[in-house]
Amino acid sequence: MKFIIGKKIEMTQIWQNDQVVAVTKVQAGPCTVVQLKDKKNDGYEAVQISYGEQKEKRMKKPQLGHLKKAGIKARYLKEFRSEAADLKIGDKIDVSTFVVGDIIKVVANSKGKGFQGVVRRHGFSGQDATHGNKDQLRMPGSIGAGGPQHVFKGKKMAGRMGGGQITTQNLKIVEIDKDNNILLIKGAIPGGRNGLVLISGKGELKITEPQIVEEIKLTSEVELIEEKKVDDIIVENIEEKSELKIEEVEPVVEQKIETEVK
Repeated sequence: MKFIIGKKIEMTQIWQNDQVVAVTKVQAGPCTVVQLKDKKNDGYEAVQISYGEQKEKRMKKPQLGHLKKAGIKARYLKEFRSEAADLKIGDKIDVSTFVVGDIIKVVANSKGKGFQGVVRRHGFSGQDATHGNKDQLRMPGSIGAGGPQHVFKGKKMAGRMGGGQITTQNLKIVEIDKDNNILLIKGAIPGGRNGLVLISGKGELKITEPQIVEEIKLTSEVELIEEKKVDDIIVENIEEKSELKIEEVEPVVEQKIETEVK
């Protein structure tokens, strides 16, 4: 299973074969693997990854200690139930793990709508507006028989609406912008702008190459440049010495010729 954390940016539309497609723009990753959980130590298998950055002064000491091995200061930590076969702490995950056409599942918190009545919350049609009815247009009506002397659990009534975790399945990735870590997902996803989004789908999870490789490349290039400089200096020294030797030999040859003439 492949997965990533991101935030919802906005909804927009793109053209595909002379058709307008409504998409949601999500800035996903890069994420860092923070903890690998297994059945032996934790009772279940999961991968904990991080998203975003946080100032050190805003973090507690236990959080800093937990993130010390990964070498990051993260704002969000989330788990995905998956086997950690080839993963290591500190591995990076970005949008390159997904491809266009992937079917994904998105988990996010919906927008909170506060305390709402039964008409908006449950779609009640309400009462008649005429024929002697007064102040009862959006009322819930009867809430049960008088015999049991209590209201049964699960009764549809007015109450808090929205602000809960919503899972949307069978969404399709339409476009990927690897340079800016942006996924364009067909359709709508729960939540408002800048809301945290958990994205997962079937397939192999790809790890981004660590920065250590780039550092090794840079050091090797510097070493090569330094070696070239040393070689140039050695060549220059050899040429200077050879010129000096030629200058020393020339007067000796002239002296021999003069003695022979005499």
